[in-house]
Amino acid sequence: MKIGVLAVQGDVIEHRAILRRLGVADVEVRLPGDLAGVDGLILPGGESTTIGKLMVRYGLDRAIPEQVRRGMALYGTCAGMILMARRAAGGEPPMLRLMDITVIRNAYGRQVDSFETDLDVPVFGPPPLRAVFIRAPVMDQAGPGVEVLASLDGRPVLAREGRLLVSSFHPELAPDDRVHRYFLDVIRADT
Repeated sequence: MKIGVLAVQGDVIEHRAILRRLGVADVEVRLPGDLAGVDGLILPGGESTTIGKLMVRYGLDRAIPEQVRRGMALYGTCAGMILMARRAAGGEPPMLRLMDITVIRNAYGRQVDSFETDLDVPVFGPPPLRAVFIRAPVMDQAGPGVEVLASLDGRPVLAREGRLLVSSFHPELAPDDRVHRYFLDVIRADT
């Protein structure tokens, strides 16, 4: 298995460190050709507008959806979730429009409002998952094919639709690797 991490801006190093700790081959993805042989791709947290503009510049806005149509799994954290959404409230429209969700950008406030909390994720079992929220979006709506895996204050913050996974929070900034392991299990289950 080989997992790519979109490496144009954001928490690239942190995601790659977790993948390596899990014994998974990883590659930085900057250009469409870097997607060759990739089973799954992580869109890291960062600045969604900047990441989106760079994706357009390098042709990744077309290459990533094409690879998803061919079976590549995709996981978006925070900014990555915004890029994957079909609809977004506030700001420019989403880039990839792959997952049947509507997101609200910066729903938890500004940088100074960042926080950590424990989430119950039934598919993971105990203990609770430590989640880091930094200028985080939330899902305002989820389509009928979207499975909500965790919520905070009644709002979905971790969800899956087939081979697509999103989180409002940054699992790469906490010591718990269960979200990454779950993403790898999604890929293994469909191969």
